[in-house]
Amino acid sequence: MLKLGIVGLPNVGKSTLFNALTSAKAEAANYPFCTVEPNVGMVEVPDPRLDALAKIVQPKRTVPAVVQFVDIAGLVKGAADGEGLGNKFLQNIRETDAIVHVVRCFEDPDVTHVMGAVNPVRDREVIEFELALSDLGAVEKRLDKVKRASRTGEKEALAELPALEKANAVLTEGRALWHAKLTADEIATLAPLQLLTIKPVLYAANVTDHELAGDEGPHIKALRDAIAASDEHAEVVPFSARIEAELAELPPEDRKEFLASLGLESAGLDRLIRAGYHLMGLQTYFTAGEQEVRAWTIHRGDAAPQAAGVIHTDFERGFIRAETIGFDDFIANDGWKGAKEKGVVRSEGKEYIVKDGDVLLFRFNV
Repeated sequence: MLKLGIVGLPNVGKSTLFNALTSAKAEAANYPFCTVEPNVGMVEVPDPRLDALAKIVQPKRTVPAVVQFVDIAGLVKGAADGEGLGNKFLQNIRETDAIVHVVRCFEDPDVTHVMGAVNPVRDREVIEFELALSDLGAVEKRLDKVKRASRTGEKEALAELPALEKANAVLTEGRALWHAKLTADEIATLAPLQLLTIKPVLYAANVTDHELAGDEGPHIKALRDAIAASDEHAEVVPFSARIEAELAELPPEDRKEFLASLGLESAGLDRLIRAGYHLMGLQTYFTAGEQEVRAWTIHRGDAAPQAAGVIHTDFERGFIRAETIGFDDFIANDGWKGAKEKGVVRSEGKEYIVKDGDVLLFRFNV
């Protein structure tokens, strides 16, 4: 399951986005700090392939993949030192896979900006600085402990020390860890600390309805240019908090028509989730039986046993083989029975790399 933590300055559309995404009805108001406890919501991953599979299989239940969103209080300059609601709320998003940074890219005299003028590039830097200072506290604490251990010649401490010192040097300057160009081994070494500025970032750019359906304005262009000029592992997803809020109030059957009337093909939720999957290198495979048709989330490049392990560790431990068929072939042959009769179901072993849309039936023994 993909877990996304939502951050941003006050009054940029964070809680409005969260409400729209999860229909959790978290409080939204035109003043800072209206979110005083983290809101957690589960969102179904929209995937029309799931309905197509269910139509053929007629299972007892259909289970989509889900994304977890965690929304925390709006951060302000000085949050890492306790300003506003302070650093403690950042702890609530340390276990997430990626950060959704909601950035205001629209002008509206009726909605105050906590720092005055609308400037998404400045806002990005403010949040980066606060997240970096939060990470610095965690790194300094660990570094002190590892330094003491390394003096006694402890091998694990000596191995961990260089990565911590490299991270500390960058964070001390108030810069995110993507500036450090960490190696895969260094990232793995720092992983237990759940550092925020190692995580990939989705910039959810809150724009006007007109910009969403037409030409982008100067604010979002400036944000894109700033990210393009950096080495940050990030993507920009334009959305309109107002449109998302209206969509959330409509019955599902009316949403497509509403989007079409605005010249839009998909909701902000769909684009945000797709971008999250792309950013994190995720894909979907399916299981399809009489009991249930279900979508499962794995990483691109995962082999069949790893994919099986997402269902249950026993599946991976006792993996024998995977009966495999692509989604298109499954649909074209009207399910397992027709596909087997046509000979398009393959038996794949431990080396098989699962593809997006594969329909799998695992054989295992423990």
